Amino acid sequence: MTTIDTAAITVVLPEAFDERWSRLPGIQVDGRRITIDPAEYFFRFESSSWLVADWELVKSQLLEVQETTKSAVEQLALDFIKAHAESTSDAARVLSTAYEVYAYLFRDDHLAGLGLPQITAEHLRMLREAATLMALNKVELDGHISNVGPCWFFPAATSVVFDLSDEMGGMLDEVYHGGWFNEHRRIESIKAHAALGGRLVHGCQSVPDQTGGVVAPYGASMAAFRDDLAAFKAGWIEQVYAHRVSPAA
Repeated sequence: MTTIDTAAITVVLPEAFDERWSRLPGIQVDGRRITIDPAEYFFRFESSSWLVADWELVKSQLLEVQETTKSAVEQLALDFIKAHAESTSDAARVLSTAYEVYAYLFRDDHLAGLGLPQITAEHLRMLREAATLMALNKVELDGHISNVGPCWFFPAATSVVFDLSDEMGGMLDEVYHGGWFNEHRRIESIKAHAALGGRLVHGCQSVPDQTGGVVAPYGASMAAFRDDLAAFKAGWIEQVYAHRVSPAA
């Protein structure tokens, strides 16, 4: 039987995170320093290895490459991952890489093009923080979901941490998974997520139903992923909401 390393995960990121992340079990935020106790934080933690590629390399060798009639953007990303990604058991490296990915994908100059005037730069910061933590979630090639933390359930986690109403939590989720419906953003997302060794996949429809997102390796079984997710979703969402400090307005 493989023993999973459940030692505390500590990372210092370029931007201070909201201290209210500490409302969730197993996570402490002290400015730019985040400490996670895997045994408390995760609902399921079966793997302490992740696939990552250097973000600077993604920026210089992938972000500006254009797809052609012979090479789709997904193939470009897959080829890049094959050439440059490596397995790491350093969760801090995963979080640092994820921070760079989401600082790029949720940058403030996206605001004008979203068509959602109620979404502000502050909301994009919330997205950057939650998505960074989400990067520790993991799906195996056979579709089994090996790591699940509270940020899998995006509206629930952000409502607890940021005191968002259900309506605003859902709106934030719309921006989060808008990359599936806006082709320009989808292409950006596919390229950027090569730094995290895969592509962002989602269990939701267009209306948020808390089915979450995760960076899954290319080739992972989506049928098995869907079935595994359906089996655990409801109970764990309830546990996340239990940490609300007060009912959201």
